[in-house]
Amino acid sequence: MVLSAQQAVEHGLAAVRARIASAAALAERSPDTVTLVAISKQQPDDRIQAALALGLRTFGENRVQEALQRWSARRAVTPDLRLHLVGPLQTNKARDAAALFDVIESVDRLRLVDALADAVQREGRAPALLVQVNTGEEPQKAGVAPSGVDTLVQAMRARDGLAPRGLMCIPPAHEAPGPHFALLAGLARRLDLPIVSMGMSDDFEHAIRLGATQVRVGSALFGPRQAA
Repeated sequence: MVLSAQQAVEHGLAAVRARIASAAALAERSPDTVTLVAISKQQPDDRIQAALALGLRTFGENRVQEALQRWSARRAVTPDLRLHLVGPLQTNKARDAAALFDVIESVDRLRLVDALADAVQREGRAPALLVQVNTGEEPQKAGVAPSGVDTLVQAMRARDGLAPRGLMCIPPAHEAPGPHFALLAGLARRLDLPIVSMGMSDDFEHAIRLGATQVRVGSALFGPRQAA
């Protein structure tokens, strides 16, 4: 039987919520301490509408321009939306990002901090900011190396409106994620940052057990993405 978009997303959401609840119970936590960020990038419109109809309000996007096209009109009629930018941010898109997103998870360099400080002043709107940590120090991947996190967080704390709220990571695909999750959670505790964004469709249970406060789930919720 071929499921409708509504049925497919409903089944996916029920399964993801059950997995979150199970992982939280093993960690002796309430599932309410874990925010589900539905990764909507490249998903067809009917799946997005199905997710909204099911009550999901927190979504993650990879690209500023795609998010503007997808969410600008919806934001006007759904005021409780929470939009997260989870992909790399170019400095020349900082103002658009500050105007649209409630959370920017990919702050990773001082030039971007400068651009966001200017954008916040111009827009009069300050999204929550997370520092993306390249826990595997992969040269092809965005994010600040673990050794540079303190400097970047201190620079943000020194700017009006740019207080960092947490850390985010994407572990190397070819390595066990556990050590990377543990590293990120430890950095967040030491720096007194409340948000720990880690874990995706294949590994978010492990992330929750190691301290994730939000997980970023796409394919397990929506099914495979469309080609870019």
